[in-house]
Amino acid sequence: MPFPSVTHTDVPVLDSDADAILLVVAKSDATTSDPQGWDGLNAALASVGFTGAAGSFQRVHVPGVSRPVAVAGAGLSPDAAALRDAVGTGLRQLTGFEHVAVQSLVDAPWAPLAEGAALGGYRFAGYKSEAPKARASRATVYASEAPSEAESTAVAAVAGAVALVKDLVTTPAEWLGPADFADAAIEAVADLPVKVTVLDEEALTAGGYGGILGVGQGSDRPPRLVHLEYSPADAERHVALVGKGITFDTGGLSLKPAASMVGMKYDMCGAATVLAVLRAAAEMALPVRVSAWLCIADNMPSGRATRPGDVLRMLDGTTVEVLNTDAEGRLVLADGLVAASRENPDLIVDVATLTGAITVALGNRHTGVMGADEAVAEYLSAAGRVAELAWQLPLPAHMVDELDSPIADLQNAKIGDPAGGSLFAGLFLQHFVGRVSDEADAPRIPWVHLDIAGVGMNKGAPYGFTDKGVTGATVRSLVELISAGSTR
Repeated sequence: MPFPSVTHTDVPVLDSDADAILLVVAKSDATTSDPQGWDGLNAALASVGFTGAAGSFQRVHVPGVSRPVAVAGAGLSPDAAALRDAVGTGLRQLTGFEHVAVQSLVDAPWAPLAEGAALGGYRFAGYKSEAPKARASRATVYASEAPSEAESTAVAAVAGAVALVKDLVTTPAEWLGPADFADAAIEAVADLPVKVTVLDEEALTAGGYGGILGVGQGSDRPPRLVHLEYSPADAERHVALVGKGITFDTGGLSLKPAASMVGMKYDMCGAATVLAVLRAAAEMALPVRVSAWLCIADNMPSGRATRPGDVLRMLDGTTVEVLNTDAEGRLVLADGLVAASRENPDLIVDVATLTGAITVALGNRHTGVMGADEAVAEYLSAAGRVAELAWQLPLPAHMVDELDSPIADLQNAKIGDPAGGSLFAGLFLQHFVGRVSDEADAPRIPWVHLDIAGVGMNKGAPYGFTDKGVTGATVRSLVELISAGSTR
């Protein structure tokens, strides 16, 4: 398992059999007495200048304690999110110990501490000849009140979902082509009540999936569409998830510069995310029907590849002039959105590492969110509850005319005009979201578009429970969104 197993205890950590102890400490400007059982702790912290500031971590010697002790700072008046981050910081950096006992010196429920431990303790097996010091495989989290079975299940399911995204996206593209990804999706839900349908290139051709086929036709590894369905008998709501799954993005014939191609195995992050979220929903037995559409293709240059100026016919019959083959994600998502719309779900959410422009606009920690205002508000509320940063961007009506092509219904890019690139992509996707009825003027199905190009990969220093590398961004928000909706 790529993350530690996390259990509860009401036995103080000093009495545990763990190999090391992690304490979570709040920042305090005042001199306080030592916590019960930890005589000399404050003096030890003061001797190394540890203040409990958020994000801080320190190994420390505590008089009378024979085992290794580390402290992680949670900041001033920490809330659940700060405590989760503090535990994640600690488990991420406290390496070389098989079993770590965790206790917060700030009164806290078990769940956020446990989730921080599970998320921060993630480890990718990797390909190094000599493995680095391992993170803990077990974490025992102290809390006075035991978690419910549902809380324990949720922590494991969410941590497992984030770990699945990290495992899949970190795997080199040579070992994760479209067919490999489809096999991995089948394996990920093999023991769960989830139906899986895989459309290969022949089925895609017969079905008219021109976007996925057009993007994937330049590769020796044919594309796939994976449809997963979790449909409990007591479901009162249907959420459809659509994910961009470009297993490697060279840009196609609109070839990326060499430096920009590095890391493009990460372009299937959206599809990995929706797979993981559906699996978490099934593991938690949420009373919500969840379907996921993984739109998977290699975007490669060859004599078979789509050329700039070619016209593709999408699943709904819309014709698209491809002016930039490196704006391929919106083409595969178009087919996925049409397919998802045909099932008339209550909500559609698409997830994609879609545009570099989103990073320019929002940086590396805010997800770009577009779509129907009420649905976007529902997502932003869920993201706020789990402390994932997100920001709504508009879908300006005055930009719709820019989608028009002189020879087709739409064009997939604005060549030479970088203004509002993320908004243009969102408007393009909106075209393929179906309507709630066959009436021509019927409103579109509630829809949310998540552009995770900036947040799906952390290229900077680690922070909280987030490593350098794949982040699993939006997984927790989406699980929260579906969980909250199950009570309506």
